[in-house]
Amino acid sequence: MRGNWGAAFQIGAVYVGTIVGAGFATGREIVEFFTQYGVYGLIGIGISGFLFIWLGTRIMIIANRIQADSYKEFNEYLFGRKAGFFVNGLMLLVLIGVTSVMLSGAGAVFYEQLGLSYQLGILVTGVLSLFVLIYGVKGLFGVNMFVVPIMIFFSVVLAVEVISTDATSLISKPELESSSFKWMISPFLYAAFNLTMAMPVLVPLAKEIEHEQTLRWGGLIGGGALCLILLTSHISLSSLPNIHTFEIPMAEVMKNFMAAFSWLYILVIYGEIFTSVIGNLFGLERQLISVIKLPSILIVFGILAIAYCLSQLGYGALISFLYPLFGYMSLILLILLARPMKHLPKK
Repeated sequence: MRGNWGAAFQIGAVYVGTIVGAGFATGREIVEFFTQYGVYGLIGIGISGFLFIWLGTRIMIIANRIQADSYKEFNEYLFGRKAGFFVNGLMLLVLIGVTSVMLSGAGAVFYEQLGLSYQLGILVTGVLSLFVLIYGVKGLFGVNMFVVPIMIFFSVVLAVEVISTDATSLISKPELESSSFKWMISPFLYAAFNLTMAMPVLVPLAKEIEHEQTLRWGGLIGGGALCLILLTSHISLSSLPNIHTFEIPMAEVMKNFMAAFSWLYILVIYGEIFTSVIGNLFGLERQLISVIKLPSILIVFGILAIAYCLSQLGYGALISFLYPLFGYMSLILLILLARPMKHLPKK
């Protein structure tokens, strides 16, 4: 990775690509945590954006200073060896569960948007993931540097089109529970869950970067881009009535406002799902290869086999149940990351 700015943009792209997965790109995750709360969702997005920039950068700086090879070593530093062992086991289960959601999201894109088989979408994604991971980190960078800028471009253009056509969508409160204060905890659950999901990629990536300032800029670029995509997606989704009836609401918004580009946008959504699948598989493989003495390709194949079985439960059901649950489980990570690191090695 030559040049600090080039490296910073690559880090930012991988950060975004890892988090912008099935729930984020399709819009289901954003509806679940923000859009259903209407205008209050905008406040939540601002909080989440700040946490993504601050704590995402913090993860990478800590990983770089302690020279952690995987999230296993990172968690042992953060939680202590005994508690870290338990947390690592929990993260392994969470990552496999999220990989299942990603595969299920790929199947939903094929079925709902392309009129093809749900199973075909899952199998094609699995095969492509195996192919990309043969190239390791270079394959991960290559896919994210291509897909992430396109995703940001479409998110911004679609939001501008929605505002110019239906400006009232921003102040509407679709399905808002006026007596509920869930919107206050949602941004913290969302950030905690997604930062946990990004750790398996960000930790080994940070070790390979020589200059800490590059990591800081990468965290700012990646966290800022995530906040921008969240904001523009929320604006777009606010225009869609009966939002919970759609598995892929962002595609429906695209059909309503920019129908001529809807097919291209569906490919972008699939691309983002794909980047998250390979990001999760990359992190899981890095963790398991130190414990299971098998070739990398067999480990990845085993993870995909387990994720395939879980994906049969269905995309909507998986994301509505697992994501909030994983968010609560990840809150302790958020707290520990935010505390002062008195014994952190100096750079």
